[in-house]
Amino acid sequence: MLVVRPAGSADFDTLMELAVLSGRGFTSLPEDEPTLRARLALSEASFQAGVAPPEAWYTLMLEDLEAGTIEGVAGVKAGVGLKRPHFSFRVVTLAQSSPTLEMRFDHSALVLVNECAGWSEVGSLFLRPEKRKGGAGRLLAQSRYMLIGIEPQRFAEMVLAELRGWFDDDGRCPFWDHVASKFFRLEFDQADLMSASTDGQFILDLSPRHPIYTELLPESAREVIGRVHRDGEAARAMLEREGFRYQGLIDLFDAGPTVACPRDDIRTVRDAKRLRVKLGEDAFGEEALVSTSAVARFRAVRAPVLIDGETAILGREALAALGVRDGDMVRVKA
Repeated sequence: MLVVRPAGSADFDTLMELAVLSGRGFTSLPEDEPTLRARLALSEASFQAGVAPPEAWYTLMLEDLEAGTIEGVAGVKAGVGLKRPHFSFRVVTLAQSSPTLEMRFDHSALVLVNECAGWSEVGSLFLRPEKRKGGAGRLLAQSRYMLIGIEPQRFAEMVLAELRGWFDDDGRCPFWDHVASKFFRLEFDQADLMSASTDGQFILDLSPRHPIYTELLPESAREVIGRVHRDGEAARAMLEREGFRYQGLIDLFDAGPTVACPRDDIRTVRDAKRLRVKLGEDAFGEEALVSTSAVARFRAVRAPVLIDGETAILGREALAALGVRDGDMVRVKA
């Protein structure tokens, strides 16, 4: 059985391995030991309510209980753009006209904005390639919303997700090469690491202050604006099923799209029910997403569940994986 659980300091080696596997452009999983160790420490403190709610960052691990292996990682930031700006490019339309010539033109342009300050963020979703079938990714992704739904007041009223932008088969990022690199004058990997491991002051210092007209860009850069990386299409589809929509915002470095949804409108947050668990000796009923009802003891699984009024009847294996006992409260998303 697969279970999603809070990450701890003992998960460092596996988290670093997943960071290496995630490849270029996966900013939220940098191959940097101090950054990852600090993230695990912050996650442990967040689950134990040891940090102020807006500064919490919850890291989740997908574990195969039978094999004893970690197959994926995901995370939830309670608030972005609080201690450091959360910059994006907004894709805007600028209208220009000439009454003399009786002509009007619409121009697409990129404008630097900090619109998402204070929003929560779901991200860092990564699975080992061999585990991307069979529902593991869906379990890991939805567990983030089950966590949010336990105590919604810990999170902002708007939740965003940033998707990795497009890279060519040779690993080059067209948007970085033709746009962002002109302002930051760094290698992509260096800028990406600095974005994840510093306070981001260099972004504030060097980002463009004026609109960038997309018509002036090479076609290879224009066509990837808002385009998702080939490995991110499944993640985008899962987000859209939950109610997330493109916001007209893109990443400064790779032009990947930002999607967002009101917290209480996220499908899993909205539809999950709080029920009392009862042990059924055999696994039966329809498969559902089930989590604990306390943030500090958070765990989530997919398992057969029989719902009887305000009671959820689960098999012994599912109860053991969740760490709950007969009579405890759980949250169930059918």
